[in-house]
Amino acid sequence: MKRKDKFTLLERFYYWEILKGVFLTGSKFIGNLGIYLLKCVGFCKNRSPWITIEYPDDIRPYPPRYRGRHRLTLNEDGEIKCTSCFLCATACPAKCIYIEPEEHPDSSIEKIPRRYEIDTLLCIYCGYCVEACPVDAIRMDTGLHPIIYPADPRLFIEDKEVLLQRSRDIEKQGIDSLRKEHLQNMRALERKTGQR
Repeated sequence: MKRKDKFTLLERFYYWEILKGVFLTGSKFIGNLGIYLLKCVGFCKNRSPWITIEYPDDIRPYPPRYRGRHRLTLNEDGEIKCTSCFLCATACPAKCIYIEPEEHPDSSIEKIPRRYEIDTLLCIYCGYCVEACPVDAIRMDTGLHPIIYPADPRLFIEDKEVLLQRSRDIEKQGIDSLRKEHLQNMRALERKTGQR
């Protein structure tokens, strides 16, 4: 951005800048309208004048850094990795993570979570919880969108068992299989809500 005293004579004459903006917007509109009309007639089949993706019918491949739904990871022996250190809850700007610790039956391990809950209505999917965890116990690498629950806000609270089950499902089925299943569920939900 230029300082006002560095403006050229034409830039100081604001109508010229307004005309440039109107020309740019108008040229984009005319170009997209032309592509749309050519597409309706049968030409220009490989170009689209819009960027909208009709989710869940069409999906865009997710980048590796996509922050999807949370999951709690497991050790090799199937135990939860979380040590109830509260670093994820402390780092969370939305304060949506609730942890209640308990003593581990094995005396060499200090504690584990009795309750671990994430309120997804409050979550902003920033990934700070993942960055703060020193033992890699929480991840957001599922590549899945949050699902649509009925209007009861209690259903949006994901507890320890739900978060652990996601890790088990990824180990059994793989992420690609879970994405396909998730999309089928979203399509079925869309059809169900469309019939009302």
